[in-house]
Amino acid sequence: MTMDVRSTRTDASATRALRAGIIGGGFMGRVHSHAARVNAARLAEIAASTPDRAAASRDALGFEAAADTAEQLIASPDVDIVHICTPNATHARLAAAALAAGKHVICEKPLAIDVADAEQLTAQAAASGLVAAVPFVYRYHPMVREARARVARGDLGMLLSIDAGYLQDWMLLPTDDDWRATSAAGGASRAFADIGSHLCDLLEFIAGERIVRLSARTRRVFDERGGRTVENEDIVAILVETASGAIGTLLISQMAAGRRNALTVELHGSRESLRFDQENPERLWVGGRAESRILVRDPATATPDAARLQPVPAGHAMGYQDAFDNFVADAYAAARGEEPDGMPVFADGLRAARLTEAVLQSAASGRWIETGE
Repeated sequence: MTMDVRSTRTDASATRALRAGIIGGGFMGRVHSHAARVNAARLAEIAASTPDRAAASRDALGFEAAADTAEQLIASPDVDIVHICTPNATHARLAAAALAAGKHVICEKPLAIDVADAEQLTAQAAASGLVAAVPFVYRYHPMVREARARVARGDLGMLLSIDAGYLQDWMLLPTDDDWRATSAAGGASRAFADIGSHLCDLLEFIAGERIVRLSARTRRVFDERGGRTVENEDIVAILVETASGAIGTLLISQMAAGRRNALTVELHGSRESLRFDQENPERLWVGGRAESRILVRDPATATPDAARLQPVPAGHAMGYQDAFDNFVADAYAAARGEEPDGMPVFADGLRAARLTEAVLQSAASGRWIETGE
């Protein structure tokens, strides 16, 4: 009976606007709702931490209805796809419930705060036949797709080394506080699980190969924030080796003064190098022995996968929200039965959970940890 309901819902959603339900009315809920609206979804229902907050979010963001609880939204017959934008520790429970209810799911990362839950969710998603996506949205910058295509066609030659990082400063001061700093809500890892997971996903996506072993060190600068004990890390430094033998360094910090969202990936090959900088997403640096150059985003000259993500001409700046809109477009296309290339799914969320576990294990033991699967 459940399979029949799910099949009917999927078939119906292919011929009408998807009805989106969003759980969480904070920053990410606003980002998701904008992307849903841009992609012609109906903003059917929203739930938040309290009924009053849900009602306020309904009015502010233009939803048709507010649900009193997340569970009520998940059970609603007026919702086809559930966006989960809640604190980390709630993700696994809500995603499992949404899949069990026959709903497509977009779940913010981390997919789960432990590997066992991530494995269970990935298996449940695979068995359901439903769309189950994780917003590793930096994949959706057009110049990331350009870099990926150039690596895939051999422009770099042999991959030799990697220099990458993700730096922010929003936790720099001892007075800076956030629910992510407590393991109960945020999980055992903060800096890596929150932003290092994005960095590793982007690195493996562009390079087309995985990190197979790593050695990590972590640092917690303040033991207390906001009167609460801090239980996870502020900074992570990692040595990595990829499947082809390339070696690299990754630095992840939420305490790098002046760095707002400095996500960078630089790959060095035997023929040339590539560097993508998320704070300057319209450009891709290509380094060569004889000369280096800057490629500027242009759908007229881009590789096909990069061109499809560029709804505006060259010179009209695209940024983070555009990347997010592109990701949601692919997730909704998948819900209609299409198979978009490079869409991050629950298996990618599981990969991030396993890398997070490996980072924590390495930092605790001082050993190299194998991460190849």
